[in-house]
Amino acid sequence: MPEQSRDEAAAPGTPTAETAWQRKRRLAAVFGDVLPETTSDERGDVPPAEDATDAWLRAQVPPHHG
Repeated sequence: MPEQSRDEAAAPGTPTAETAWQRKRRLAAVFGDVLPETTSDERGDVPPAEDATDAWLRAQVPPHHG
């Protein structure tokens, strides 16, 4: 009878012990980098400047459309 590896011997759905970096690597392999480590508030991201076309369009809105 062949030996079973540790992963094969565990019952389905039984969590195995893994370090935080192993878990992050496994999740990144499956899902990619979905969420950044920091938020835009923490990074100080500057919103993109308004395009000249957007400014022109906003200037063309009639007064009754607010």
